[in-house]
Amino acid sequence: MALEKRVTYKASASYSTLNNYDHKTLNVWMVFHGMGHLSRYFARFFSTLDPETNYIIAPQAPSKYYLNTDSKHVGASWLTREDTLAETKNVLTYVDAVWEAENITNPSSLFILGYSQGVSIATRWIASRKIQCKQLVLHSGGIPKELKPDDFNYMDASTKVLFVHGDQDPYITPTRLSEEIKKGSSLFGSRMDVRSFEGEHEVKIDFLQKILQL
Repeated sequence: MALEKRVTYKASASYSTLNNYDHKTLNVWMVFHGMGHLSRYFARFFSTLDPETNYIIAPQAPSKYYLNTDSKHVGASWLTREDTLAETKNVLTYVDAVWEAENITNPSSLFILGYSQGVSIATRWIASRKIQCKQLVLHSGGIPKELKPDDFNYMDASTKVLFVHGDQDPYITPTRLSEEIKKGSSLFGSRMDVRSFEGEHEVKIDFLQKILQL
């Protein structure tokens, strides 16, 4: 049988930003894309936000792959079921490096958003690093099963949690939605708000703007 071993090595990785971080910035966004996205394209979804007051930081999932057989379009994935614990540690260390590199000092409002697969990274990151934010947005994705209510006891009482999904999303079936609401309620209690929009599995920033009054 093959013997699996492990090494530690240094690596570099990219991420994307949108707009400028300066004295006019009111809202800083850490946004985690879904499976198949690249961060530079995902960041564009947030271009409808006021560019003077919103600064977007979009980490890039490390594992890239061709989306189809013609090898023209590349996508990325945060995690798979293979070696998940070690890969999660690597991904969160990378996100730490992005956050440190951006050197965000006292943002008026910090928004953490995970879309689809990105929900698992957003929630794991803030829970393990005790990140305080104004708003946590769980967009069309699943909350990791290993997270417990105690993981979020550090959250400020003013922090809000929004679970948003398309009413025709094939991945958020009625059964799945019920499970996510139950899971989210156990973690975040009454601070969690659940909203749906007309649509499928898609990013809906205009819908979020209305709810969050941006």
